[in-house]
Amino acid sequence: MAYQAIVGSTVAIPVNKIRLVDLVHAVEEGIADFREKPTHLFFLAVIYPVATLFVFLVINNDRLMPLVFPIMSGLVLVGPFIGLAMEEMSRHREKGLDMSWGHAFNFFEHPAFKDVALLGLFNIVLFLGWVAAANTVFVMTLGDAWSSTMSNFTLQVLTTKQGWAMIVIGNALGFAFAVAALAFGVISFPLLLDKNCGLATAVETSVRAVTTNPIPMAAWGLFVGITLLLGAIPLLVGLAVVVPVLGHATWHLYRKMVPT
Repeated sequence: MAYQAIVGSTVAIPVNKIRLVDLVHAVEEGIADFREKPTHLFFLAVIYPVATLFVFLVINNDRLMPLVFPIMSGLVLVGPFIGLAMEEMSRHREKGLDMSWGHAFNFFEHPAFKDVALLGLFNIVLFLGWVAAANTVFVMTLGDAWSSTMSNFTLQVLTTKQGWAMIVIGNALGFAFAVAALAFGVISFPLLLDKNCGLATAVETSVRAVTTNPIPMAAWGLFVGITLLLGAIPLLVGLAVVVPVLGHATWHLYRKMVPT
């Protein structure tokens, strides 16, 4: 059933209560969209040059090593923005239209593009804020008392009080950033593409969708984080499939949460 609220004198966009099984269905539909129009080669072409540059910078500047995990985990924060093209493709397929790459970036011509861009900028700022916060935690805990080799760095993180303090504080901060990204962005991007609403309405609806469905949304956030991690383990190859599938699935999750 739908939940409807009043914001001032304006009727808010209704939000459905969903079940955990709806998340499964959204992922299945996202996989179906990906099979219809596979985009893994495009993502490989984007991922590997960026990854190669990042590895080169880390190798040539060992001070960047502590930022490897924050940057990798920060993919969760910018995921909604990265998946925007996939959501547009799913929207086209839903309407029986061509879902080729020629239409994947139609949102550049969408009337709500300025709002989409502002929301994307917020995601990027959130990501940069997380990296800065993680670096601050590192400096306050391990500081300069670490070895530049990966093995010794890992040993210090896992076997010292300072390392465990960094893990606990860093994970707590990361959780707060992830909750903010989920609440503000889980359905606001597809909502801007689909309905004639402003940025404030889209964000308010997204936050309300999360608060209306706390358990399914917590499960969704956990699922996104785990799949991105698993996709990154095999030399980032898995991200070429995980990222587009999550993008497509987000559109279908939006469809389940916001009535047409």
